[in-house]
Amino acid sequence: MEARDHELKKELAATLQARGELGAEYEAVLIESFLEKVEQRLDSTLDRRVRRQLAEQQTSTARGPRPAEPESFGERHALGIVSLILAVPLSAIGVVNAGIEGLVVAWLGIVGVNAFQAARGGGLFRRRDERTSSDWKD
Repeated sequence: MEARDHELKKELAATLQARGELGAEYEAVLIESFLEKVEQRLDSTLDRRVRRQLAEQQTSTARGPRPAEPESFGERHALGIVSLILAVPLSAIGVVNAGIEGLVVAWLGIVGVNAFQAARGGGLFRRRDERTSSDWKD
């Protein structure tokens, strides 16, 4: 990529030198010529990116859907473990402030949160899809 940038800088320097030698009356023609070269470079870069992206799509289609990665023990049971750790202080707070009713309410909340998470399929720690690299990089 740096070699191509160097080429473009050389072209710009040559265009500016030609403008100095030929004068301002040829300025529009020189600028158009330089811009055509820049446009050709952009087109070739875009074509390469489109071809690469199409090849990646065809490869992923040919391979078929990727199997789901198995979750680790910690990912599957993280909320349950945290709930059990927090259950002790929540139970104590509930009993001190409201007696047995407070204990029941605290445990209903703990069970409710865990039941909701289990019903969702444990999606709290799901991995996001890998994103493609930036279009600005080659």
